[in-house]
Amino acid sequence: MAQRIGRDSGGVFIIAATPFTDRGEIDHDSLRRLVDFYAGHGVTGLTILGMMGEANKMTPEERRAVVDTVIDRAAGLPVIVGVSDAGMRNLTDLAGHAMDRGAAGVMVAPAAGPAREDRIEGYFHAVAQALGPDVPMVFQDFPLATGLPVSAALIRRLSSELPQMMMLKHEDWPGLSKITALRADEETPGTPRLSILVGNGGLYLPQELQRGADGAMTGFAYPEALVQTVALHRAGQVDAAEDFFDRYLPILRHEQQPGFGLAVRKHVLMRRGAIASAATRAPGPRLSATDIAEVERLMARLETRLAA
Repeated sequence: MAQRIGRDSGGVFIIAATPFTDRGEIDHDSLRRLVDFYAGHGVTGLTILGMMGEANKMTPEERRAVVDTVIDRAAGLPVIVGVSDAGMRNLTDLAGHAMDRGAAGVMVAPAAGPAREDRIEGYFHAVAQALGPDVPMVFQDFPLATGLPVSAALIRRLSSELPQMMMLKHEDWPGLSKITALRADEETPGTPRLSILVGNGGLYLPQELQRGADGAMTGFAYPEALVQTVALHRAGQVDAAEDFFDRYLPILRHEQQPGFGLAVRKHVLMRRGAIASAATRAPGPRLSATDIAEVERLMARLETRLAA
């Protein structure tokens, strides 16, 4: 069984895509191959059923099946499971299944509703109570997707009041100052440390690492870029980490287009042999012939740049 996440967890927890067949069925063979692909590129762990994993298009039974396939294939590599759901019962059922199967923790985003911090605070207390004290939690802070901005002060308060809230998935944009504020809080005696992994495809990863982030929890079709950037930074080679990461920026930027970017990521994963089909589940984006030619050109330019 994999080790559970803690307040010092770091590295790269790659956000895993969910492979589908051209008919829209979950492709479990490709899912196993994808786990091997990520593990082969040195990721610290996996995060499944996130927003880019198309979990909102799956039935409860399909989500459980994905959990089973990934955890079985990961063979001890830590797996965090996104369990966000409009219904508390659905959330806790999936979280219970994931933890029983050996998940390292669960990820929860604020529930849809008015953008009031008292409501968000109450929600996370309710989630923590429903899950129990032994389920490590990741707070997914992604205001661009949820429409719910959350202050550093509230995140710190929840982290201090809820012992099981171990980690922040930081995806505020712009949000570098939020990382600085959270790390400054920890200089106060008695303030518990919070693991911070960053998202947004890693667009700002070098700067976020310099602000005190512990690594990345995001998706990118070139996971080795994230892994090596974090490794260089940890080794104290800050400029080398940024120079290395910069080589991947053109295709990473292209992959970060809202909505459309998922189709780009899946196409690249398919071309790299990680999955059999680039299909997204309907309703989802599809690449035109022009789009594909564009992506292929970016891939070729990256290969040339890396070879040089």
